[in-house]
Amino acid sequence: MDSSERYLHAAVAASAVVIREYSTSFSLAARLMPRRVRDHITSIYGLVRVADEVVDGACPTDPRAHLDELERTVERAMADGFSANLVVHAFAATARATGFGTELTRPFFASMRADLTPAPHTADSLAAYIHGSAEVVGLMCLRAYLVGVAEADYDRLAPDALRLGSAFQKANFLRDLTDDELRLGRAYLPELTQRAFDDALDDAAADLAAGRAGIARLPQDVQRGVRVAADLYAELLRRLRAAGLDGARSGRVRVPTPAKIRVVARSVRGD
Repeated sequence: MDSSERYLHAAVAASAVVIREYSTSFSLAARLMPRRVRDHITSIYGLVRVADEVVDGACPTDPRAHLDELERTVERAMADGFSANLVVHAFAATARATGFGTELTRPFFASMRADLTPAPHTADSLAAYIHGSAEVVGLMCLRAYLVGVAEADYDRLAPDALRLGSAFQKANFLRDLTDDELRLGRAYLPELTQRAFDDALDDAAADLAAGRAGIARLPQDVQRGVRVAADLYAELLRRLRAAGLDGARSGRVRVPTPAKIRVVARSVRGD
């Protein structure tokens, strides 16, 4: 292993630590991916998580300046293939290997920036936010799934990736109502009524169903990992529906680790 390979290995390992710390669901799904894809998915979600934390309170001073610097660092690394920031280095290596660029990263950072100045969303602004914060991440992952296998299928499969990314983000909105509303001053629902909550659940479930239908069209070796992620979000939506708006606002609705293990086992068996 030469010095550049060793550095990339360390960079991917750093991203893996990040996602294990913040998301057991994505950590589990990533570990079920084939080796040719696993490091790319880990690197994508590592960078996404770092950007999320910059805008969600981990940065104590001037998060906008730090987010702007992070975006500049990402673009520089995608251009020249190196960053002293390990998480950025891993992400840039994935971008270069799989063929995506600023057409996906710039909408992502624009949505992250929108979270720094919370304001009521219109239907159009919410759609743009979901595209940048989640749908483009689905497209990044799709690039990773197809590299070296079936790159020509990207345009055919992209709509399914967009729907899965949208479903995951809409479920996150409902899961995080209390934290978003009280701590961060953000509102992603048009109004906090049971009807609006139910409508948002139905919308997320429709996206998830449409996206899940496309999993069978992915390369066979990645289907299990994507299906696990989708099944974990289906379980989250089920629990949110059972809790209702009052339950969701009283505390973050989660899928406990033992339940996640059961969902993963069922999903792997194909139940």
